Amino acid sequence: MFAANARSVKFKPESGMTVLIRGDVTVYEASGQYQLYAQSMQSDGIGDYYLAFEQLKEKLGKEGLFSAAHKKSFPRFPRKIAVVTAQTGAAVRDIIITLNRRYPLAKVVLYPTLVQGTGAAPSIVKSIQAANQLDYDVMIVGRGGGSIEDLWAFNEESVARAIFGSRIPIISAIGHETDTTIADFVSDLRAATPTAAAELAVPSKTELLDRVMNYRSGMYRTIANTISKDKAALNRLTSSLPLAYPDRLYRPFIERVERATDALQRETFQQLNRSKERYANLDGQLHNRMPLKRIKQSEVDIENLSRRLEQGMGRSLRNSSQQLVSAVRTLDALSPLKIMDRGYSIPYKGGEVVKSISQVEAGDQIAISMTDGTVNAKVESTIPTNKGDS
Repeated sequence: MFAANARSVKFKPESGMTVLIRGDVTVYEASGQYQLYAQSMQSDGIGDYYLAFEQLKEKLGKEGLFSAAHKKSFPRFPRKIAVVTAQTGAAVRDIIITLNRRYPLAKVVLYPTLVQGTGAAPSIVKSIQAANQLDYDVMIVGRGGGSIEDLWAFNEESVARAIFGSRIPIISAIGHETDTTIADFVSDLRAATPTAAAELAVPSKTELLDRVMNYRSGMYRTIANTISKDKAALNRLTSSLPLAYPDRLYRPFIERVERATDALQRETFQQLNRSKERYANLDGQLHNRMPLKRIKQSEVDIENLSRRLEQGMGRSLRNSSQQLVSAVRTLDALSPLKIMDRGYSIPYKGGEVVKSISQVEAGDQIAISMTDGTVNAKVESTIPTNKGDS
């Protein structure tokens, strides 16, 4: 069989195989030998296509082209999708319509390809290799339904190896659900139909929007609950005793200042009395001991003691003054007048602090205490705060 005729044989002839051959028989008369020039060959018993399919499937399976270890994963949100199929027909229309409907964010690029007949296999290989030169996230390879002869290009070894060698994950969508090709075994994912391939390639826009809305609602609920809890905590704090009766906050500091002042005065008087007593004792000793040298020494001692007394009293007074100033500053910082200096005011009705609009009515006379005086006002209306606002 000449090479041109051998290329039309779909299967690989093996020893012991029964085949049907059509061709010419010649006789070499000198030796009585017959020679058969085969023009075509087909298997006897099972179809050529089926035999070729099983032979290639077994061969590629042994090489590991169908192994799950070689299957590539698909991105969840593809940006660019290559479609390898015929330029016209139901397959390309279904794929593009489904992709645009489900996920319009993805860019879809069509690689027009022969999908049946002479030259289909090289055309498919060329399109797959061309797509691999660019940065696509997913590739769909497929066509619509047809006979085994129509789909045979996807059972060619060259197509199978091109799919296996692709760095882009490939979804095969060849024929109908009952059609299975070698390309389906090699591809990273098989889809029953072209429409199903598009659905597998991209997420649903509607489902994504629903999920976003659910997340948004949950976030709003969480924020609302947090605000509600914080408002309740703030209300509890504002109604607590320290804020309801601010004078109780600084009363202990006033008492501490008063005690410190009393102690300072007592200590000062005691030191003065002790000094007077010492002076009196020294004076008595001076009169009892008249020698001039001792008198002069006593004068020096008195001067030293006086100086030390003055220094000690000065240090004591300064320390006590610093403590007093610190206590007064702390007291002043907690004073309601300081708070009022920042623009706040305190309303009173009948001498009592008004903490809620429920304590006053339209027409009531109230006094508003400010940092520099009091404003007498008349209530025209009350406007409740909407606690549901955030």
